[in-house]
Amino acid sequence: MTEANAIKAPPAVNRKPRSPRQAMLRRALRHKGLLFGMATMLVIALIAIFAPFLTDYSPYKQDLLARMKPPVFLGGTSKHLLGTDALGRDFLTRLLYGARISLMIGLIAATISAIIGTVLGVTAGFFGGKVDLVVTFLINVRLAMPVVLVALAVVSLFGGSLVVVVSVLGLLLWDRFAVVLRSATMQVRKLEYVAAAEILGASLPRMLVKDILPNVMNHLIVIFTLEMAHAIILEAALSFLGLGVQPPTPSWGLMISEGKEMLLFEPWMITIPGIALFLLVLSINMLGDGIRDVTAPEGRN
Repeated sequence: MTEANAIKAPPAVNRKPRSPRQAMLRRALRHKGLLFGMATMLVIALIAIFAPFLTDYSPYKQDLLARMKPPVFLGGTSKHLLGTDALGRDFLTRLLYGARISLMIGLIAATISAIIGTVLGVTAGFFGGKVDLVVTFLINVRLAMPVVLVALAVVSLFGGSLVVVVSVLGLLLWDRFAVVLRSATMQVRKLEYVAAAEILGASLPRMLVKDILPNVMNHLIVIFTLEMAHAIILEAALSFLGLGVQPPTPSWGLMISEGKEMLLFEPWMITIPGIALFLLVLSINMLGDGIRDVTAPEGRN
């Protein structure tokens, strides 16, 4: 027996190939941006849900004898950890309840935009022809209108309220959904299984729901997160200008607006809600980028 034959080869390790779902989960667990965005969003969502249990104060209760108290880290008392505003309302309480307003506006506005944009984009991409021309014309008309200026005009005309702000933002942010889903639907429309389903006599609703939508869902989710962050920023800008959510409703944009007059004397009144708004928008954007990287790794830069 030769020396080569005496050496035994190591036993072969039979590894089962990972399924697409397992590979996606593995990429998600390794994606730091996605994990950070999910964790931050989860914390902010829990704060918004359990805000009444996290504080003993009401966001609307005024105490003029305790107005303009600084946060505890600037020499304030533990009675008001983040101080009080110009009307003596507990700043921490308004910050916690403000998370509800921002998340609600972002979710509802993005949902309205997603419904409009998805219907238009999928319809244009699937049918093409004159339907595509009409939808493309509508997209061009929408893109020709500056979102901020139109929102300012409509809100100033109908008055600033939560319903008006959400409705305006929902009706103005659908163009990105329509553009992306139109392109994605055109690509899916050319695939063999869609043609096979059409040849076999599948109904139009079945092809749209079973064959088209599942294959463009990752695009929809990513755009949804981006537009949700966009809607939150626009609401904060409108509230800062006094045309968004009206007092005494706790809103981070409104809190920044109320503190701008004290910027030189009490900068924490702008810094604290500004940091909260920054973290929320950052987490949403990182969540959207992470979902894109995980669901479509070939499209990463």
